[in-house]
Amino acid sequence: MKVFLLHPDRDFWIKPGLEDPVFRAMLERGGNPYAIEDARRTLERERAKNPAAAPPSFASDQALTQDLELTTLWRAMAAGDEFLFETARRGLLSSTTSTTEILYRQQVLADCLAQPEVVRQIYALALEGLDAEREAGSLWNGAQPDRILRRSVKALKLHVDILKRLRLIADEQAEAFRSPGFTRFFAMLREELSDDYLATVEGHLTELELKHGVLETARLGKGLKGRSYVVRRQRELTWRERLTHSRRTSGYTFELHPRDEAGFRALEAIRGHGINGVANAAAQSSEHVKSFFTMLRLELAFYLGCLNLHERLVAKGEPVCFPEPLAAEEVALAAEGLYDVSLAQHLDERVVGNDVDAEAKDLLVITGANQGGKSTFLRSMGLAQLMMQAGMFVGAASFKANVCAGVFTHYKREEDETMESGKLDEELRRMSAIARQLIPNAMLLCNESFASTNEREGSEIARQIVRALLAKRIKVAFVTHMYDLAHGFYEQQLETALFLRAERQEDGARTFRLHEAPPLPTSYGEDSYRRIFSDRISHDAAVAGG
Repeated sequence: MKVFLLHPDRDFWIKPGLEDPVFRAMLERGGNPYAIEDARRTLERERAKNPAAAPPSFASDQALTQDLELTTLWRAMAAGDEFLFETARRGLLSSTTSTTEILYRQQVLADCLAQPEVVRQIYALALEGLDAEREAGSLWNGAQPDRILRRSVKALKLHVDILKRLRLIADEQAEAFRSPGFTRFFAMLREELSDDYLATVEGHLTELELKHGVLETARLGKGLKGRSYVVRRQRELTWRERLTHSRRTSGYTFELHPRDEAGFRALEAIRGHGINGVANAAAQSSEHVKSFFTMLRLELAFYLGCLNLHERLVAKGEPVCFPEPLAAEEVALAAEGLYDVSLAQHLDERVVGNDVDAEAKDLLVITGANQGGKSTFLRSMGLAQLMMQAGMFVGAASFKANVCAGVFTHYKREEDETMESGKLDEELRRMSAIARQLIPNAMLLCNESFASTNEREGSEIARQIVRALLAKRIKVAFVTHMYDLAHGFYEQQLETALFLRAERQEDGARTFRLHEAPPLPTSYGEDSYRRIFSDRISHDAAVAGG
């Protein structure tokens, strides 16, 4: 059985380097380390067979998390659940570049938003299925076949009960779901978990309890040792056969003395040889069912995180929409009311959104007043891109953009007293590391890059880097106060460039809105000076006058 709710044709594809938390979670739930290692090797083989399906690469996850404040977003999705937090992190950083898969997830998420209680019921059953493993007891290295069999049968009986309830949900709720993902999922449950199949499984599990002992056959091998042990099904005797059974039984029998410990050990070894194959088959069946519950929990956890975030945003009256993903070659960005979803988690009031129309634009230069919303807008762009490529809704009234082969950020950093070289050297090293990872159709978000040196030098460095990136089909969004840089690009009248400027009213008030406008030679730093120091100056004057 396969879940296939995040991908139409495979299990949840996790970015290399983010897999360990998945397998740690499996271990915490009582997973078999050998089965986990097999899963890891299977994942590597699948990637080797289909390298084109690998998720996009991102710059340093730590830098991306810091610059876009992703932790705030993941916490909102988690709602206090550590597993949901980890799944949200892996899901967002393992985004897909396939527009088909993005639309597939959007349809599944739309079903989740329409039927949240049903989705939560299914998630609860997945958790119950994983807890059944713990309830069945743990195994230790060297466990005897009899112990393995008892434990596996107990786990499978618990699993069958949960699968019955899962099938019942499929019977009752399937018609309310419209997405191809859930339609296939419910059809799979009804087809593979039919009443006849479940009844047959329950019958086999009852037999495997071996309440009437073990009937097995073997052949004699070298040294008169047994080989080719096979456990045989015991036919239920009729009442007439039970009455005459003892008189008609042929063959040899023996009885062990109650104190014959060696005899009991020998008999237990024979029994173990016989049921070893049965125990292994039962254990593998239990692992198979558990892997289904593991993946069901993992994939639904991502959608539960989306539900939690959606509920928070809607409760605040913030707009959300399903974006329109375009092919990587169709360079575009158009949005209405685009806002910073992470910032919305910190404010009681609604966040100011912005409209942008960057059709066929691969360079966005953002200038304007200090603290006018430039960095917030840049962050909203990055968040919307990641959320779209994860198959989520985005924080906007409408949004469309081409998918990117990767999202990278280069933000200014605070002074580090432990640095052995200057800030400019540190910025250049980070940009060099990013450049080594950049591939065509990627996106780079720069926030006040190379402002640590004088404007002439910083502008020239940035200009050459941006030109080189554009030549390699890298989409660049650059927030800057360097007039020489912004004005230089503006004078070139590039058809593929868009210039946005943060709005400032005549009285110096910021609206936090951006409009298409040419760069100005000032960012109104005196406004910030007056805002910060005017109260202090007035206070000092009052004290002096007193």
